[in-house]
Amino acid sequence: MAQRGVFEQGFTGKRCFLTGAASGIGRATALQLAAQGAELYLTDRDADGLAATVADARALGGVVAAHRALDISDYDAVAAFAADIHTSHPAMDIVMNIAGVSAWGTVEQLTHQHWKSMVDINLMGPIHVIETFLPPMVAAGHGGHLVNVSSAAGLIALPWHAAYSASKYGLRGLSEVLRFDLARHRIGVSVVVPGAVKTPLVQSVQIAGVNRDDPRVQWWTRRFGGHAVSPEVAARKILRGIQRNRYLIYTSSDIRALYLFKRTLWLPYSMTMTRVNVLFTRALRPHPRPNPKRR
Repeated sequence: MAQRGVFEQGFTGKRCFLTGAASGIGRATALQLAAQGAELYLTDRDADGLAATVADARALGGVVAAHRALDISDYDAVAAFAADIHTSHPAMDIVMNIAGVSAWGTVEQLTHQHWKSMVDINLMGPIHVIETFLPPMVAAGHGGHLVNVSSAAGLIALPWHAAYSASKYGLRGLSEVLRFDLARHRIGVSVVVPGAVKTPLVQSVQIAGVNRDDPRVQWWTRRFGGHAVSPEVAARKILRGIQRNRYLIYTSSDIRALYLFKRTLWLPYSMTMTRVNVLFTRALRPHPRPNPKRR
């Protein structure tokens, strides 16, 4: 496996590329790295949020060597940014795929765009980053670390998460293969599997066929958010996981326990998730999606 202890002394002077830096876990991780003296390369499609993170990172004494607003689902935009960075700077020490979007819904409620956006942003986006940033890291021969943020939905069968899980299971599978493929180059790979985190993603998640203004729905989303950890807690756990070269990085103990439950007690897990699915659907009560008229 990849060499342990590469980042045990911290992140001072380490070149770190992060997606999703404008808010949530990405922003919190960028600011913690800035406070520890890392050299940052940041991106997000939210230009204003990205600019705020850049300003705050510099206020902490961090170095932001390059930043650019772009959509990671656009391969050409990612490749152009990577080319510009590598023209002026050495290869990254750490590459972190944090950006992501979410949508929930049953199969009859999800639209084609829901499915496509989950795969384009949550799976192809990280692949675009890996394609353009990992080969220079390998060629440099100095080792390093790749972090991919998956989800609890990349481990377990959460209700209504089929489209989201398609992307997040894929990212976890990709990470597992790269964990072994890149070990010979002393490049560690970690996959982060957050549960609930207090980020804008929780408040903005699309729920197909459900009115987010319905008091019942708001009650359930508040209850979900009540169990969430802060982005700062998640960021600390990610950085600690990098230092320890952990493969799976949990941001909360409940997800670790639930994944253990799935792996060791399949029948009770299956019965539990079946019941949870029924309760979830009763609570949110989706509206029927109209069928398009045949021509």
